[in-house]
Amino acid sequence: MSMPACSPRDRSSEIAWYRGIDEGPWDGLATFDRVVHPATWALTVQLAAAAAMTERVRLWSCIAILPIRNAALFAKEAATIDVLSGGRLTLGLGIGAHDVEYLATGAPLEKRRQRMDAQVEEMQKIWAEVPPVEEHYPVGPKPVQSGGIPLIAGVEGPKAIARAAKWANGVMDGSHAMHFDPERVSEQRQRVVQGWKQSGRTDVPHFSSCLFFSLGDDPRVQLGEFLVDFLKPYGVDASFIASSTSHGADNLRAAVSGARDAGVDDLLLLPTTADLNELPRAREALGI
Repeated sequence: MSMPACSPRDRSSEIAWYRGIDEGPWDGLATFDRVVHPATWALTVQLAAAAAMTERVRLWSCIAILPIRNAALFAKEAATIDVLSGGRLTLGLGIGAHDVEYLATGAPLEKRRQRMDAQVEEMQKIWAEVPPVEEHYPVGPKPVQSGGIPLIAGVEGPKAIARAAKWANGVMDGSHAMHFDPERVSEQRQRVVQGWKQSGRTDVPHFSSCLFFSLGDDPRVQLGEFLVDFLKPYGVDASFIASSTSHGADNLRAAVSGARDAGVDDLLLLPTTADLNELPRAREALGI
């Protein structure tokens, strides 16, 4: 299980999250990619800081919106983070869920999926030290991890899974973060496995999922307040928020158990508060 640092807004709390997660028992530390949100930080800067402040956990981008970026610069930043972390970086890549990220950065909305495929190919060449300009140096640095940095695709549908099978090590399912349904998660995993086979892949795809959780004094209120803020620019559906099962220790335990039964390789637990006490609460709830 991995745990993101939950959008703290000052240096001391950010470092405390890094160190608290690295102390364990968590396997990884994830960061989010939202340009247009006052509480999120720059993805690669945050990952670089986490690389310097941790020693053990795997670092994840969850999910980096690749088509709003320059592929060569992003490949260089990612490789630098991989070196700083001693080869602990996994890149989750996707097109994102909101057009506002493209509008804010001036990136075109058209052909996002095709652009992402081409960008991944460019990044992989850069990591293999192929010079992007003939008769010039390669970009550098070279990633620590042999074969380049593992790539996880944030995709859902059959066509997107088929595209991801051409370049990804696996898939991250983000569609059940607020209403975790182990049966549907298992079905999605089977679709990914089948998509890999249909694309001629013989390896088993890595499959990860994620889950928001709240364990404060009033978990339901904590979750509701978080979701209202999280969804505010996109329209708040009160019934959707009220029906979410991402609150309380019992729901957290049930989701973790269900994810294990569904064959999830990595479950990212997404805290809904910047209160560092959520880490020991989660350990207590899960008995770890």
